[in-house]
Amino acid sequence: MSTHDDHRTGEDGLDPHPSAPRELLILYATETGTAQETADRIARECRRVRFHCRVQSMDAYPPETLISEHLVIFVVSTTGWGAEPRAMTSLWNMLLRSDLPDDLFEDMCFCVFGLGDTAYEKFCWPAKKLSRRMQSLGGYEICSRGEGDEQHRLGVDGALDPWVELLLETLIQLYPLPHEQDNIPAGRPPPRVSLSNLESGTSLSPDPLDEDKKFHTASVKCNRRITAEDWFQDVRHFEFSFEDSIKYNPGDVAVIHPSAAASEVDSFLATMGWENAADDLFTVEHTMLDQTLPDHLPRIVSLRILFTRYLDFNAVPRRSFFQLLRYFATDELEREKLDEFVSIEGADEMYDYCQRVKRTIWEVLSEFRSARIPREYVFDLFPPLRPREFSIASSIEFHPRELHLCVAIVRYRTKLKIPRKGVCTSYLSGLTPGDALRIGLRKGFISLPTDPNIPVMCVGPGTGIAPMRAVIQQRIHEGYNNTTLYFGCRSAHKDQHYHSEWESHAEEQKLRYRVACSRDGPEGVKRTYVQDLMQKDAQDIWNMLGQQRGILIISGSSNKMPTAVREAVRSAVERFGGRSNVEAVEYVAAMEREGRLIEECWS
Repeated sequence: MSTHDDHRTGEDGLDPHPSAPRELLILYATETGTAQETADRIARECRRVRFHCRVQSMDAYPPETLISEHLVIFVVSTTGWGAEPRAMTSLWNMLLRSDLPDDLFEDMCFCVFGLGDTAYEKFCWPAKKLSRRMQSLGGYEICSRGEGDEQHRLGVDGALDPWVELLLETLIQLYPLPHEQDNIPAGRPPPRVSLSNLESGTSLSPDPLDEDKKFHTASVKCNRRITAEDWFQDVRHFEFSFEDSIKYNPGDVAVIHPSAAASEVDSFLATMGWENAADDLFTVEHTMLDQTLPDHLPRIVSLRILFTRYLDFNAVPRRSFFQLLRYFATDELEREKLDEFVSIEGADEMYDYCQRVKRTIWEVLSEFRSARIPREYVFDLFPPLRPREFSIASSIEFHPRELHLCVAIVRYRTKLKIPRKGVCTSYLSGLTPGDALRIGLRKGFISLPTDPNIPVMCVGPGTGIAPMRAVIQQRIHEGYNNTTLYFGCRSAHKDQHYHSEWESHAEEQKLRYRVACSRDGPEGVKRTYVQDLMQKDAQDIWNMLGQQRGILIISGSSNKMPTAVREAVRSAVERFGGRSNVEAVEYVAAMEREGRLIEECWS
């Protein structure tokens, strides 16, 4: 537990506030939606000790009003390379201002729960930095920071459950309940919405997505497969045109709201016994304001509309799903199994049943057939069908009023040999020229140098090439010819994305192009990856990144590749920069601090 001596007035080290209002703010920053679900869960638990919570995304919260809050819980996810989520950027930049006094938040109590993955070096890095920064500005951290690990058999819930209990104990100490009140016992929570049926013939309300100024109407210009037809992976090149004069920079991302396939929605509704009422319209009133609802949700919907655009029945359920499902199962054996899943002793069995094999909510409900879910609880049991983000693969200078994407269509089989398809990439793959959709634009993490003498080195295997294509096009447009691309694929003839473009630019001496085709070598010979090419080019690497103070941008899957690329750079610094191993490691770390090493990677 954090200690601030000026707050330690009680025997237990906590300063009780019996007269303070029982209100708190939960601010979350999410990339995939897990932090939002976690924030909702914390808010529900805080009800047990009679706290009224407000739950907001950090990018929707005015940073300047934070000083007026007296109790805040931060729930922060982590990007693959340890950077803060995009939703946190505005608030974080405000907190980093050098002119802020060190007692700015002296009247605030706070705590932090981070979400991350111990497979990566910078586990829960944004949460750790936020905790330290809030303390340095006078905030009082009321309980130790929680850190949820996706590698745990229960995911982030493995750390969340005990942390929430610690939080509630701390809140009771800081804010004692009046004598006439007790904790609210755990039980079935009320639904977060109330629904009212509408008469047939009622018109739908306007689509909030159409009215969101951050989104623009796009028309599909091109949907072309760029891997060989006989290749196992289907990678597409998309081109979208806009009537609006859109603006974006290399590294920015496109935000797309998918729709589930109509045939899947029909089958799911039939599984639930809702097919006869699927198109009945009703209004949605948000009643439990400490719980969030899907983005851009209209007030008038039907079950078919909800499960096509707003709720995800193909998500892998978390423990909280089973905790709520218990209340709706009528079969005694099914209730016993659900009770077992949510018990401490049943954690391994729930993991084997659900998370390990990626069993979906739809599949779970197909097996627990006695569960009769009231319509008003659909927002509590089904997570939002979230928008997906894709790195933009074009420069607006090269392609005015256009936006290009390079997307791998997600198809795989689970450990149960059940075929799976990505909701959004399946939606995209079905688009044809002339189709219209709304696309949002969000700022990315890449910042290019304005000095023409500073070289840029891009490392982008696979679909990591997307933001690199935007970078290369932008630099060629600006007349720079000191850009290097390291691209990695399996086969030169099957999945060397955009190779004709790179070869043409290289022939015109506008780009230095190096490609590693890992499966094209002779049988038994060690495979060559981008990091191997960089090891061979160590002297050039040092010349560009050391002597010329160049920029290194890494994009692609956040598996072993980014670490191996960093190691290749470290080796070049040691071999040709005259540094020791320790000094070379620090040099690479300094590149990152200075913004000269940028990772745009995903899991």
